[in-house]
Amino acid sequence: MPPLARRNVNPQHVVLLHTALGLYAALLIRRGERLRPALLLQVKTLLDGLDGQLARATGQTTETGRYLDTEGDLLVNLALNVAVLGNAGVPVTLLQSLILTVDFVWEREYRAARGEVFREDAAQGGDHPGVLRALKAVYGAYFIPQEWALDALFQARLRRVTRPHPPTPQERQAYTPLPVTALSANLGLSSQFLLLGACVLAGRPHWYARSLGVQVLALLGAQVWREAQVRAVVTAGAGQPSSSG
Repeated sequence: MPPLARRNVNPQHVVLLHTALGLYAALLIRRGERLRPALLLQVKTLLDGLDGQLARATGQTTETGRYLDTEGDLLVNLALNVAVLGNAGVPVTLLQSLILTVDFVWEREYRAARGEVFREDAAQGGDHPGVLRALKAVYGAYFIPQEWALDALFQARLRRVTRPHPPTPQERQAYTPLPVTALSANLGLSSQFLLLGACVLAGRPHWYARSLGVQVLALLGAQVWREAQVRAVVTAGAGQPSSSG
């Protein structure tokens, strides 16, 4: 059991701590510092992974904790991008969110195509109703539209390839290959903070925003490849002799 679990540390306190560290890093970047914010971003990454492990190890997974973690990261991302780019950091944060949401949607597709559970239910109740309601409202206003739009887009692209018949289970698995899921996972928040930290350390924090364009191109290329994988399955199926013959 992790040391923090033995000490009965509340995972939500870890979330609040790494959120505060991220906001402080943004302040230091705004002041023109390099080393301290670059290091703080990596500490935040470590704690960001730790809070989930701690919650699962101690049976303290809650809805509040999950929403708090996601929205705390959004707040930090916004603060960091504004610190680097000023007002231009707002649309950059939206682009960054869309990249991260692609990871979320593609992992969900991957697991659904294989009959796997995407997210386990929270193990512990007792959430404060008012706090949970407020967190859900923020999530619903900001993240749900992104998830819905991207999911609708990807499913429309899949149906376009398999038309006129609905996608088969085999085609859905072909559409969600592991390498593509791994690619999007490697563009997750940990990688974003590592890249931003490197840019800050180099004294070129604005380079991070440029890297998002490269990431978008990588995801577009992955989507084209996903569709090609399905076409290969469709073509192979069309070449099979009819069983009724």
